[in-house]
Amino acid sequence: MSDDAAYAPKYVRIMETLRRRIKDGTYPVGEPIPSEAMLGKEFGASRPTVVRALNEMQLLGEIQREHGRGTFVKASASSGALQNTRPGLAVLDRQETDASVRVLRVGREAAPGSVALLLGLADSAPVHLRRYVALYDSIASELVSLWAPLDVARASGLDQQGPLTVPVRQLLTARTRERLIRVDERLRSRRPTGDEREALGLAEGEPVLAVLGSVVDSTGRTVLVVEVVLPGSLHVLEESYGL
Repeated sequence: MSDDAAYAPKYVRIMETLRRRIKDGTYPVGEPIPSEAMLGKEFGASRPTVVRALNEMQLLGEIQREHGRGTFVKASASSGALQNTRPGLAVLDRQETDASVRVLRVGREAAPGSVALLLGLADSAPVHLRRYVALYDSIASELVSLWAPLDVARASGLDQQGPLTVPVRQLLTARTRERLIRVDERLRSRRPTGDEREALGLAEGEPVLAVLGSVVDSTGRTVLVVEVVLPGSLHVLEESYGL
């Protein structure tokens, strides 16, 4: 996916707006930002969407959420943080915790046809699968699946059980010694599978947005396939571009 075709979910739009306001001094460092209810009303967003935006900013060290007191500006937002708006890239840079993810599966699986094709493997070839539900204020917001060739999983440590305390991008680059240069993403809406519906607690008939991305290293090899399944009721993709 080219930069010109970039899309951003509504929670990302909220993050970008808050960052602009922090940068221009509307919300000074150490001062509170509007409540979840006020932000939801301003942006026409559901509470889970607002919570996700705030939790992402807290993980990046930009704000501090204090129970019973509110949310406070912790540091000036960096312009580079605005680039991390794509689902596949967000997964690569996420630091997992027991509170932020619920790990469902870590182990060897037969690669689905689409995954095997992207990894350059034979259909149903064994790969390493890591699957978890991303939680935002205890709300299931994403179902993430990471498929890696067996040698990549072993070398990088993706085969460890439980949450990864080091982001996937760092694991891949530190242990394989190859730089990651590109993520190719494809987005489509579809009906969820039974397992996806159960994992995300979806209502009957609720659609999902599925992002399938392939991560390519400096040798040209696809070292990881990422799928992010987003409940249709929680995520709105928006785009703004010049004419």
